[in-house]
Amino acid sequence: MTDQNRSLAFAILIAMYVAPAHAVTSDELELEKLNQIEAQLTLQREWAEYRWKKTNAECYDKFFVNSCLSDARAKYRREIDPIRAQEVLLNENQRIINERIKTERDARRAAERADPKRAQERAENEKAFLQKQKDAAARAADLEERRKDAPRRAQENKSGVKLD
Repeated sequence: MTDQNRSLAFAILIAMYVAPAHAVTSDELELEKLNQIEAQLTLQREWAEYRWKKTNAECYDKFFVNSCLSDARAKYRREIDPIRAQEVLLNENQRIINERIKTERDARRAAERADPKRAQERAENEKAFLQKQKDAAARAADLEERRKDAPRRAQENKSGVKLD
């Protein structure tokens, strides 16, 4: 394992043992650190794949192609296996932290719903919404009645009869 791999593994282990009782902001900061580590691991993986593909391409210029390809594959596996192990550990930690963040947000939302002030506000909003619905229905009914009454009113206008 290279020094860079060791430092990444160490960072993952540190992130894993952070106490779960921290506030959501610390969880989000921890998740951001893990995302940075993930970006580093992705970069390492991409470089390993680049070197492997380059070596594979060079193998086709040699006489013993299959032997060269299997050696290149073995070297690639030796390089990628530690990265993959770190990624698995990192992904597990990210899932745990995401779950903690979600649980905390859900608890906060439940507390907001249980808040009497919020409940009163929601009841007032619902009442206002229902009143707007009734007003809109009344306007629509009035408009429909006017449309039905329009021919009669037009006739009265033509005949010169004064409207109510």
